[in-house]
Amino acid sequence: MANLEIQRSRAVEDYAKAIHDLQGDGLEAAVGTNALAARLDVTPASASGMVRRLESLGVVEHTPYRGVRLTAGGKRIALSVIRRHRLLETFLSLRLGIPWDRVHAEAEVLEHVLSSELEAAIALDLGDPERDPHGAPIPRQDGTLPGGETIALLEVREGERVKFIRIPDERPDMLRWLAERAIAPGMTLEVLGSEPFGGAMRISANAAEHSFGSELAEAMRVERV
Repeated sequence: MANLEIQRSRAVEDYAKAIHDLQGDGLEAAVGTNALAARLDVTPASASGMVRRLESLGVVEHTPYRGVRLTAGGKRIALSVIRRHRLLETFLSLRLGIPWDRVHAEAEVLEHVLSSELEAAIALDLGDPERDPHGAPIPRQDGTLPGGETIALLEVREGERVKFIRIPDERPDMLRWLAERAIAPGMTLEVLGSEPFGGAMRISANAAEHSFGSELAEAMRVERV
């Protein structure tokens, strides 16, 4: 494991984080090389080569023709990077006033150079928050994740009221669209109905009616009130 700590390069951290995201918080599904390559915008051959390196470092377990899973050590790396990333997003948003559609790109760079001392100072300054500006849970120092089960807004039936929990930070266009309508995590939404054949959902938020396309409604995670 000492060898693993020494070789925690940016590439190792990026791959561990990507595998964690693709596996999901339950870390149950194996991740295929093609999916990993698409996620990181590299060639499948490059991803395959990196997977072999990660396996030699003890970051992943690779089953031919099935994919890779994070080891316990790999999961620790992924969660530590995710914690730094989401703390940085929160700090940039709350303390520096950077719009929530721009903090992801900045945090992607800074997460690899943030020292443990500065990470602790940021967490202390922010009051050790449980969620980032997009509602994503911030891993605790012990590696656990706060929060419970959520569903996609798309799954909610007409007449139901839900609490908006989170939205992916990788889609600035979605974030800007929501920000322009003052819709943010923590708000209560009501499903008024939807158009037939996969059409737009009609949502009540901020005492106003909005039409949400299926792609946005699928990306938004909510919990029933």
